[in-house]
Amino acid sequence: MIFRALLLVAAGCLAAWMPVQGQAQQGPLRIEITEGVIEPLPFAIPVFEAETAEAGQMAAQVTQVVSADLTGTGLFREIPASAFISNVSSFAAPVQYADWKAINAQALITGAVSVQGNTMNVKFRLYDVFSGAEMGGGLQFSGTTDGWRRMAHKVADAVYSRITGEGGYFDSRVVYVSETGPKDNRAKRLAVMDYDGANVQFLTDSSSLVLAPRFSPQGDRILFTSYESGFPRIYIMDVGSVQRRQLQTPDGTMSFAPRFAPSGQTILYSLEQGGNTDIFTMDVNSGQSVRLTTAPSIETAPGYSPDGSQIVFESDRSGTQQLYIMSATGGEAQRISFGEGRYGTPVWSPRGDLIAFTKQNNGRFHIGVMRTDGSEERLLTASFLDEGPTWAPNGRVIMFSRETQGADGRSSLYSVDITGRNLRPVRTPEGGSDPSWSPLQK
Repeated sequence: MIFRALLLVAAGCLAAWMPVQGQAQQGPLRIEITEGVIEPLPFAIPVFEAETAEAGQMAAQVTQVVSADLTGTGLFREIPASAFISNVSSFAAPVQYADWKAINAQALITGAVSVQGNTMNVKFRLYDVFSGAEMGGGLQFSGTTDGWRRMAHKVADAVYSRITGEGGYFDSRVVYVSETGPKDNRAKRLAVMDYDGANVQFLTDSSSLVLAPRFSPQGDRILFTSYESGFPRIYIMDVGSVQRRQLQTPDGTMSFAPRFAPSGQTILYSLEQGGNTDIFTMDVNSGQSVRLTTAPSIETAPGYSPDGSQIVFESDRSGTQQLYIMSATGGEAQRISFGEGRYGTPVWSPRGDLIAFTKQNNGRFHIGVMRTDGSEERLLTASFLDEGPTWAPNGRVIMFSRETQGADGRSSLYSVDITGRNLRPVRTPEGGSDPSWSPLQK
């Protein structure tokens, strides 16, 4: 890494990246711990070169998506083309560093796109302007023209990772519940989209109520709850074929809140029977279930730690809705939430360091994060109704659903980084709730 950077830590535990203003130094990335407001890193990205006649429009579209990905993080600021002193005549041309330094561009991204028939190739280079050096070798991605957005996301992921040292998250998808119609006749169906709201594909119709879709760790399957039979039942769906099947649970019971284990071969879920709700595991292939909790209370919203050794869940065993952690094999549970209000929908970060949750207190709802022992709680949002957090693959951004007062009960999707900065709406064609972020696509 060539850029000097600041690793911002809010409340001692929440991180984001900030470039140092001024001249960058060659050598390893320098990390400093500080606090304050992030000053976005200024970058220039001339429109990628069209190396074939068919690539002109595609090159402009790829450039636009790369820029939108980076600026959308709140960590980068694009310098407008109107400020450019010189341009990049071709991908192979030498960089005139003085011209880019004069407009205070700290990073320069150049690229080229070629199209032959239905095949497309995208290549790019990233330069540290102040040190006058390329940051690593250039990369290229190939695929079909239909996948041009994915290739743009891959370029943005590579740039983001080289500058920040963090994993990317742009080449990922989100499954969610799409909502249409008035509050007293709300239609809900499963939909999947790119992380930024593009390429929406509907996976179910609106004939039955669906809730809480969850991606598998491999991103190839989805768990969700459906009322198709009149009772809540858990289904598993193959994303590619959209084929689904119901997971068998005892008659006369209600099963809901499913989530995959890191292996993808086991699921956690809640089962209500006889007026009591407990947490179970199920082998996806054999259907064999094991009961993990036996308390005379409601245990639900379970989720695994990234290594699969522990489970976090919500329970009212203490008299109010709180968060607990226990071994993945069951046993005694330890309460980790002790603030004022009620806690729910806990989700373990992919990094394993934090747990995101929904909190209700004094008539307001919040999305928050805490350490896995319950310490260093931090609330990231406050609204009439925020709920259902899900983590980006790199563990640095959270997506959730928000219902605003007077919105006829319809929810929308939002994202926020774990410092509480950069709260942004995620545009969907209709209302949306219950998001679940996929891993990076392969």
